[in-house]
Amino acid sequence: MAAKQTKLVVLDMAGTTVADGGLVELAFQEAARDLGVEAGTERHAAMLADVRATMGESKITVFRRLFGDEGLAQRANIAFEAAYDRLVGEGHCAPIEGAEAAITQLREAGLTVVLTTGFSGATQQRIIAALGWEKLVDLALCPADAGRGRPYPDLALAAFLRTAAADSVTEMAVVGDTGYDMQCGVRSGAGIVAGVLSGAHDAIRLREDGATHVLAGVADLPALVL
Repeated sequence: MAAKQTKLVVLDMAGTTVADGGLVELAFQEAARDLGVEAGTERHAAMLADVRATMGESKITVFRRLFGDEGLAQRANIAFEAAYDRLVGEGHCAPIEGAEAAITQLREAGLTVVLTTGFSGATQQRIIAALGWEKLVDLALCPADAGRGRPYPDLALAAFLRTAAADSVTEMAVVGDTGYDMQCGVRSGAGIVAGVLSGAHDAIRLREDGATHVLAGVADLPALVL
């Protein structure tokens, strides 16, 4: 049975294991304002809708699409990261209920656990430090570590290659709260592609993008893979 063969679990952060209280949207609004796109305008509304629809995608990729210029995209990304880091530093992120216990249970059962994100490495490490998770998982990866962010399979495949924890990608479970997480899992060949309902996208979107399982939250993951 595929679930019993799982050796490697690749977990998304914001919305899956980390509750960020809408910080992505707040940080985006600050970044957009820095580039002259004010809240309440049609352009701002369209951009925010895109950000919501593409949760899980690499943030610099989102800004390249929204602003259509590399220089503007880089400026927006820097502003976004600064705003997000500040909000995290102010205590606006916390573990999703049951996340720490689930990860601990998986690792105690001998599985390897990797955290992935669409944020930069610096922001990822800021979140991990704020939560005191430095020793909670085996590895943390961001798009720059893998090549491309979601929906490409690079993050999951980088976890597979770097940990050497599984003999086949079918022994890998990819877990997230967005359609982009599901696409990443499907394209990587993961045996389990599990969506959780604690974040950005609903069950319909998760299944449309390839979820093999939909869970209420990450706390239900050990029962699926162990």
